[in-house]
Amino acid sequence: MQIQLNSDFDRRVALPAIVAVSALAIAFLFWLIYFGPADGAMAEAVAWMPWLNASLNATSATCLVLGYRAIRQKKQDLHQRLMLSAFGASALFLVSYIIYHTLHGDTRFVAEGLIRPVYFFTLISHIVLSIVALPMVFATFYFSLTRRFATHRKLARWTFPLWLYVSVTGVLIVLMLKLFNG
Repeated sequence: MQIQLNSDFDRRVALPAIVAVSALAIAFLFWLIYFGPADGAMAEAVAWMPWLNASLNATSATCLVLGYRAIRQKKQDLHQRLMLSAFGASALFLVSYIIYHTLHGDTRFVAEGLIRPVYFFTLISHIVLSIVALPMVFATFYFSLTRRFATHRKLARWTFPLWLYVSVTGVLIVLMLKLFNG
């Protein structure tokens, strides 16, 4: 897939659109988690969804690592398919996450002891880095799809570890909630 755009279009439309879409997604998630209408009435019906979310994050992380390996081996077609798969898994995670928090609401971490600061460090770093990673993922894909591979590579060096961290910590957060929340 190739998109032909000029750099003036990039500066005026495409890159600001990436920032705007990212900001809207982040604002919506913030509203959903902290001010959303969930009353927990459907909590039992969606109790399985954190495991789905963890599976989608694990799938994304696996595809990211395999995609990185593929590009290091100069297998560009495989790299592209794996990165699109990672993006798809992350997009499905986001939809599932929104459904879960809409119907279930927030899950409190009630465990005490040393695990409590570990959990909150993991959660806070996960949230902050997911906010940073979202527009970077969009921009990295954009530069690839517009065949601006030098810019794509420069940005991907930063995007890859952030996206991988967010995916892996997403799995860890679910595991900590399930193992330590009694």
